[in-house]
Amino acid sequence: MTPEGTPLRQRALAAILGVTALAVVLFAVPLAVLISDRYHDRTASELARNAYRHAAVLRDDPAAAPRPDDDDVVIGVYTTDGRLKAGVGPATSSLAARTRDGLPHQGEEGTDYAAAAPIPSGTGVVRVATPYEEITEEVYEAWQLIAILAVAALGVGAAVAIYLSRRLAIPLERLTGAAQALGDGDFTVRAPRSGVLEVDQAGEALAATAGRLGEVLARERAFSGEVSHQLRTGVTGLMLGLESALDRPSPEKIASALSRAERLRTVIEDLVTLSRDTGHAPLDLPVLLAEIRADWDEVTIRVDDDLPEVTASTAAVRQILLVLLDNARRHGAGEVALTVADVGAGIAIEVSDQGEGVREGHDVFGRIPRDGHGIGLGLARSLAEAEGGRLVLRRDRPPIFSLLLPSR
Repeated sequence: MTPEGTPLRQRALAAILGVTALAVVLFAVPLAVLISDRYHDRTASELARNAYRHAAVLRDDPAAAPRPDDDDVVIGVYTTDGRLKAGVGPATSSLAARTRDGLPHQGEEGTDYAAAAPIPSGTGVVRVATPYEEITEEVYEAWQLIAILAVAALGVGAAVAIYLSRRLAIPLERLTGAAQALGDGDFTVRAPRSGVLEVDQAGEALAATAGRLGEVLARERAFSGEVSHQLRTGVTGLMLGLESALDRPSPEKIASALSRAERLRTVIEDLVTLSRDTGHAPLDLPVLLAEIRADWDEVTIRVDDDLPEVTASTAAVRQILLVLLDNARRHGAGEVALTVADVGAGIAIEVSDQGEGVREGHDVFGRIPRDGHGIGLGLARSLAEAEGGRLVLRRDRPPIFSLLLPSR
């Protein structure tokens, strides 16, 4: 099922373009208004200066004919009531008539933008004007330049938006692909580095999670295989004991079969307990040792005084010791000893016998033991590691297996 929603590329592209367009509008519109006002003010100022200058000339030389400095500028001399008497301009000018108050005036008049200044001698008014469309054309040219720059800014913004949207979307798409591969069972997935800190951190977290899941799954598979092997071994021994009791019934054989059945029941109960455990309580070592004394008469037990308290599942430690003791009884020789010693950072529970031990080069903790010691040791090691401890072969011959459990 494809999830609904807008792709990141489109969101990033729309967001960046929207911000760019808003910035362009907020910048271009006030600039266009400012330029329009600027052009009008500049034109008005130039026309007013020309009107003052020509009015000063006519005061000194009333017969002088005013000449414009620009082809787009026209100059006319008016009476104080606004009638044209010389030069170029409309027959009557209300702007010129308004100068009867002795002050200059300027503004739009017809199709022109004009400025009128009274001649200081009081003989008339000078009107200087330029077509209003000239100002409009200059304003439009400036606006066209602003529009070109705005389009260019939008183009640059679009290019940056496309680049950034790809820069953000592609690493996330790769990360999504890695997550899908992890869901399909590939625990070696690694998302390529993108240079984006947050995405790379998510990729590293995903890779670390994949590695942990792979380790957990591998451990669970190994644990399941070792548990099934341990149970098959117990069931096989029980069946052989029952068959022997059927062939030649005797109280000893029946008692042995019952003992095997009781031990198998304990194994099953412990494994069920371990599968449901969500935490660890302090190891009840005295109860565990009492059970071993009751079930293993041939085992010599030695315990140090004032042992530190350790946190471990009693069921797990029981299964580990059952594996070690069973291997020592089946494949060892001489005295089987169980020693509990204080090792400072915790305790060491050691199981030893006087047999030939482990042959050189043999992986004693392998899942498929070939000979001698090794029945169920893979399971025992997994249980020890799950409890935060270690199960090691401290000496090959005679063998000593040591279960190290850290103190609380």
